[in-house]
Amino acid sequence: MTDDTTGDTGTGGETDSPAQESVVVPGGRDVRGTLDRAARGANHAVDDDTDHRTSDETADACVVACPPHPQHRGHRGDDRLVAVSETVRAAGIDCLRFDYGDWDEGYGERADVRAAVDWARERYDCVGLFGFSFGATLSLLVAGEDRDVAVVVALAPTARIASDLDAVAAVPSVTAPLRVVYGSRDDVADCEPVVAAVADARRAGADAETRELAADHFFVGQTDQVAAAAGEPLVSVLAE
Repeated sequence: MTDDTTGDTGTGGETDSPAQESVVVPGGRDVRGTLDRAARGANHAVDDDTDHRTSDETADACVVACPPHPQHRGHRGDDRLVAVSETVRAAGIDCLRFDYGDWDEGYGERADVRAAVDWARERYDCVGLFGFSFGATLSLLVAGEDRDVAVVVALAPTARIASDLDAVAAVPSVTAPLRVVYGSRDDVADCEPVVAAVADARRAGADAETRELAADHFFVGQTDQVAAAAGEPLVSVLAE
């Protein structure tokens, strides 16, 4: 799989704000994340004297956001993940952005996504999946196995990570609403087979759509467009 995160201006390391919480995802690997809590005044009232919501003001839904390739500087502070997080938070939805554990050729990273989804499911009524590039491919793989994922949005996915980590093969098994967003000038990820598989799934009656943006793989200068194209489908399902 060819992947790079050139164009990412995220910082990687983050300092928690009152609207964020550091998370260690349970499991056999060192998976750490940042939980972005829903914005003040979105769907819940918040005490003016604090940025922390009270126990009866917690969000009902969470998006698990999967970063791009960790060997190419992919991390939870990726600009595209942050932009989508801001969009869903404004609608009263929490977002867990996380970093993968030690590199494991995609297999351990898939397990990390599963563990993050399990962590969210224990705390929220509905869980959605979002990923960019390598993370988008993992999102499709996990959504194809997990019928309890409420919605999945894949931004610039590649067709496969390995012969048995095949996003194209996973698409027909995705039962949740599925949206694939990709750039018309993407010369990094092999998106076309995934786009074709989604079109086939739609013709077969699945709730599956694609959206093309006039962009390269990194959506340089198009943060707002990414936030809308990837964030709004998550909101439309999870904020119901």
